[in-house]
Amino acid sequence: MKKDRKMYEEISREIGVDLNKSMTVLELACGTGQLSFLISKSVKFLEATDFSENMIHTAQRKPSPDNLRFSVQDATDLQFQPEIFDCVVIANALHIMPFPEKALSEIHRVLKPGGFLFAPTFVSQKGENGYLSTKMLNLLGFHTFHSWDDKSLTAFVAQNGFEPVDARMIHTGFLPLCCLKAKKQTEIFN
Repeated sequence: MKKDRKMYEEISREIGVDLNKSMTVLELACGTGQLSFLISKSVKFLEATDFSENMIHTAQRKPSPDNLRFSVQDATDLQFQPEIFDCVVIANALHIMPFPEKALSEIHRVLKPGGFLFAPTFVSQKGENGYLSTKMLNLLGFHTFHSWDDKSLTAFVAQNGFEPVDARMIHTGFLPLCCLKAKKQTEIFN
C-alpha cells in the first residue's frame, strides 16, 4: 500500500477541491490511513473507519492530528446517528464488497441533506486488458465481487439514492480509477 502513495495523493487532490474546514467527514474502508491523513488536513473532523481491526490498529499507531479519529465499523451497518456527516468517502472498496448497495444505503442514511459521496473506485476497461486487470487483482488477494466501468459505476450509484455530479478518470498505474462524486438525493430513498 505504501507504493500507492501517489494514487492517494491524486485522490486527495480530486476530493480536496470540495472539502473545507467546516466539514465533518466519514471515511469508510480507510485501511491503514493512507488517504485519511491527507484528507484530515482539509476538514474540521474526519472519522476514518475500516472493518478490519488490524488495519485500524496499524493506523492508530501513527501520529494523528486532533481532528482525525480511527474506529472499527462495518460499512453496511454503521453505528452513527442519521444525517450527521457533510461528506462520506469510500475509496477503492465498493467493488470488493459483496453487497455494496448496503453500504450505499448506510452512507445515504448518515449523510446530511445535500451531502456528498466521494467514491474513487478501480474500474475495468473494456476489452481483454480490463479482464486481465481484474484477474490480476484477484490473484493478488483483492477479491472483486463487481467489475464496473465508469458508466456502470455511475449508474449503480444513481440507482442507490445518489445523483452523480462528476466522474473523472485517473490513470494511476495498474488500473484506471473513476473519481466519482455524487450528491445525496433529497427524495426519500428506500
